[in-house]
Amino acid sequence: MAGKGKGTLSKTDGKKKQTTRSSRAGLQFPVGRIHRHLRKGRYAERVGNGASIYLAGVLEYLTAEILELAGPYHSSAYSTRC
Repeated sequence: MAGKGKGTLSKTDGKKKQTTRSSRAGLQFPVGRIHRHLRKGRYAERVGNGASIYLAGVLEYLTAEILELAGPYHSSAYSTRC
């Protein structure tokens, strides 16, 4: 490799910063783990990438709705406690 020179190397030279599918989709739920469970669960021969993202989004939405509805009941239960 004659003539290439020494050059300067930075710490991130040739490396990409890994981003999870959850962060790319803007979700908190683990897309990779859901995808793994879909494949291991033998629900279908083939599972597309979009299926796990969609399912993670639905599960996150339902969880947020349940927690939002449970908030007032939680505070009212503790106010009547002796």
